Amino acid sequence: MRNHRLLQFALVGVLGIAGVLFAASAEAKVRVVGTLPDFAAIATELGGDRVEAESLIQGTEDPHFVDPKPSHILRVNRADLLICIGLGLESGWLPVLLTQARNGRVQVGAPGYLDAAQFVQVKEVPVKADRAMGDVHGGGNPHYYVSPPEMFRVSEAIYRRLVQLDPDGRAEYDKRWQAFSKKYQEKIAAWKAALAPLAGSKVVEYHKSWIYLLDWLGFSSVGALEPKPGIPPSPSHVTQLLMKVKDQGVRFVFREVYHGDSLSGVFARKAGARLLDLPTMVGAGPDIKTIWDKWDRMVQMLSAK
Repeated sequence: MRNHRLLQFALVGVLGIAGVLFAASAEAKVRVVGTLPDFAAIATELGGDRVEAESLIQGTEDPHFVDPKPSHILRVNRADLLICIGLGLESGWLPVLLTQARNGRVQVGAPGYLDAAQFVQVKEVPVKADRAMGDVHGGGNPHYYVSPPEMFRVSEAIYRRLVQLDPDGRAEYDKRWQAFSKKYQEKIAAWKAALAPLAGSKVVEYHKSWIYLLDWLGFSSVGALEPKPGIPPSPSHVTQLLMKVKDQGVRFVFREVYHGDSLSGVFARKAGARLLDLPTMVGAGPDIKTIWDKWDRMVQMLSAK
């Protein structure tokens, strides 16, 4: 409620500034806002000079928990296209921004609203979800953005929506999509080949957010450090998990860069596994500026001796 009141207090001034900036702009670029840095990075690659893209969160932030800010309102207010992760991941903060921004172009159901989850093959859809299960999403696991094949589907959807919103730029979008998709397929093949020797590896996850990547690589998850999704690890749970997996040959512990805790390191050492803080988003590290950088880094970390 406090964040909501602050947003209301700042709304008039922020939208006034937005109006001035928009009127002053002589460029007819498509303004793209992604809740995920990856969406902005993809839109930039596909749109070139016809697109101005930015993200609402940083690659080092937990997308579950974002404090809405006046600057977020400004970005959503000016947007021609808003791309969200979907599957309830942003439900704690995005609806407030959409209401306060008062931008009909990007409201749910408008051409400028793109729910990227519509274009992926959703995994881990619960039969019935309730709060007793922890932070389980009723529509399925929303962390598809760690998987190259799923994000390729999303990239194609972004390309098609840009063409829809800016038909005058179709020739440019088509040319850039052809180059992008060719590079993407080549990179996917190279990433998969580099990690093929690790197929069958067993992994313990910090948060249940890796199923899409694990399935693509032929890895398997044998447990999670969080006793329930969104519930921090406890010594008792970590001890029980160690007993459960002690003879299973766990190779890796996967953790997001924004989940820092000492129990992960303790578990990895005792399990004889490597703890990897993998970059789940563009911007998760200072030199991870593109989606290519993100998966190049993942492959480098996984294949390191």
